[in-house]
Amino acid sequence: MGALLQMTGPVVDLVYNVTALPLRGQEARCTGFAMCSGGGFNAMAAARAAGQRVVLGGSLGSGPLADRVADDLARLGIETARPRLSQDQGCCTVLLEPDGERSFVGYPGAEGAVRAENLVQIDLSGVSQVLLSGYSLHYPKAARALVDWVAALPNTIMLAFDPSPVVHLLDADLLRRVLRRADWVSANASEAAGLTGKDDPQVAAKVLAQDRQGALVRMGGDGCLLAQESVQPIAPHAVDPVDTNGAGDTHIGSFLAELSHHGDPLRAARYANIAAALSTLRQGPATPPDRNAVEAIFNDDKAGQRPSLNQETRS
Repeated sequence: MGALLQMTGPVVDLVYNVTALPLRGQEARCTGFAMCSGGGFNAMAAARAAGQRVVLGGSLGSGPLADRVADDLARLGIETARPRLSQDQGCCTVLLEPDGERSFVGYPGAEGAVRAENLVQIDLSGVSQVLLSGYSLHYPKAARALVDWVAALPNTIMLAFDPSPVVHLLDADLLRRVLRRADWVSANASEAAGLTGKDDPQVAAKVLAQDRQGALVRMGGDGCLLAQESVQPIAPHAVDPVDTNGAGDTHIGSFLAELSHHGDPLRAARYANIAAALSTLRQGPATPPDRNAVEAIFNDDKAGQRPSLNQETRS
């Protein structure tokens, strides 16, 4: 089982629980607040919870926010592939509504700075998977160097691409180059429609899977679609979500880890659905369940001991 190399850097999330989003010029009423590592950290935490070795290839800075992230990386046993930069980590304001929906306002710090000379420091020994998010392609001081680097990856290393909510803002040429190299694409339904121009998620999933190993389209309450030679709906796991922030990242990290474990995309997609759903039962962006909790449900479902479920968290 090889390591997952995450090329999208972490940020610090400032999470405000709000009763509703504020109107323009008004202030939201807050019922809670938390500061925690997020961004690229979320998928790494999920892959670690599923038992995979994880290395951060994205940028980690120096300063109070970066130190918080560094502590969380160390706590999970996540290694860093290159030296820390001299600027602090960026942060993201998250407005979390009572139904678990979340809205973001962010600005990059060290995670938005990647140069070609930084990337040559990365040792690919033992790396079997690389994960890249569209957020990194949105950073002017990181995008081109990252695209050049992933385009030159050995074919023996699988590249997974998460287009992210900023996909419509990305440079079209850079996006094409990443999609040309990507072995897997994992997107929510809205992102998949934006990438393909197809509003039907099944059609979009089929388009995304062309000329690569496969694609996932995360369908929120309807589970996900796994597209390879055909498109297969993967049943969701029913929960009453408390906080959906980071659920899509949990899905991606869990899928990649389980794929590395067993090499079976169908099993990995089922595992990811359960892990993402369970992650929404706790407050915070990086709350993946441990492997034992997911496998207990997975094995029950496989044995036919649980009824068919038709509800899951949004991605």
